[in-house]
Amino acid sequence: MELEIEIKDESIRLGQLLKLAGVVDSGVDARDVIADAQVYVNGEVELRRGKQIRPGDEVSCPDAMSGQLATIRVLADQPED
Repeated sequence: MELEIEIKDESIRLGQLLKLAGVVDSGVDARDVIADAQVYVNGEVELRRGKQIRPGDEVSCPDAMSGQLATIRVLADQPED
């Protein structure tokens, strides 16, 4: 499963991104999946829930609902003209 998430700020914390993308239901779930070394940022295991994720980063982790691997691409929010 591939997802694209637009963020308005320069960055978003990893745990918040996982919740925003809908791959975890809560901050506790985000903490657990990160602590279990199941989350990859740009191909490397990430163990910090507060890691700042920026546009251009790619995050992979198992989706809590389906169990499938979810790949989240982070995009900068494009302002409307």
